[in-house]
Amino acid sequence: MAGKLPFALGLLLLAAQLGGIVYSRFTPLRYFCWAPFDQQTQYVIGVEVGGERLSHQQIQARYRRAASGSDNRSAHHLFDIIERAENRIKPAGRGRVTVLYRINGGPETEWRYPRY
Repeated sequence: MAGKLPFALGLLLLAAQLGGIVYSRFTPLRYFCWAPFDQQTQYVIGVEVGGERLSHQQIQARYRRAASGSDNRSAHHLFDIIERAENRIKPAGRGRVTVLYRINGGPETEWRYPRY
């Protein structure tokens, strides 16, 4: 009996990891699995607060991410960072965010927050 519990826990852990990998193949979010980072996302973030555009330094301070650059994870990882940061700010200080991005050198796409 004593040897069965660790074995069962090990199988449960492997099943959870396998489930996370399978789940990640059908969703843009890939936080909970060990699937390879198979996307290269080039992005540029633009933010306007109260009618004024934020500088690159202000954007970096606000999101703890460079205002432009690349990320080897899903583009949705960047969008989640921006949404969480904006949701922590009082409504009067929230920005209108535009992210221009390309995944794996593909066509340029635009994402906005709030979704307007």
